[in-house]
Amino acid sequence: MNIVLLEPEMPANTGNIGRTCVATGTRLHLIRPLGFQLNERMLKRAGLDYWDKLDLTVYDDYEDFLARHPGERIYMATTKGRKVYTDVHYDPDAWILFGRESAGIPEEILVENQENCVRIPMWGDIRSLNLSNSVAIVLYEALRQNGFEKMTLQGELHRLRWKEDM
Repeated sequence: MNIVLLEPEMPANTGNIGRTCVATGTRLHLIRPLGFQLNERMLKRAGLDYWDKLDLTVYDDYEDFLARHPGERIYMATTKGRKVYTDVHYDPDAWILFGRESAGIPEEILVENQENCVRIPMWGDIRSLNLSNSVAIVLYEALRQNGFEKMTLQGELHRLRWKEDM
């Protein structure tokens, strides 16, 4: 799986997302400009001691990202999506893009990719969810659809080791 953050602004969110990516064997892609430095303390604090295990790629801008991944189907998580995130099929190497905390994915990108836009249903007047929560929700659905490939065995081994220690 591939999680892509377009111009993330908050180091704690990105750190949490990085930790989730390590826990799920997911690659994280960051598209500049970033609202923080990659060596920032808050980023590493949120990612705990997992940050060095993260499969991370950083891009100069959105055009650089597209140029390095031509032809990829990229799902775009947005409150403006017509489809619910559970209504689409995610391949094992799916690409899922999330926008900035303050503004989401720019309208011009969404207009060009309406068919790939997905949303998380929300009740009432809630404008959006926290970015790291949104990533976890959509990512785990994509992983569920693929049978949590390569995750279950490692989790089972960890559980068995824990049981032996009891």
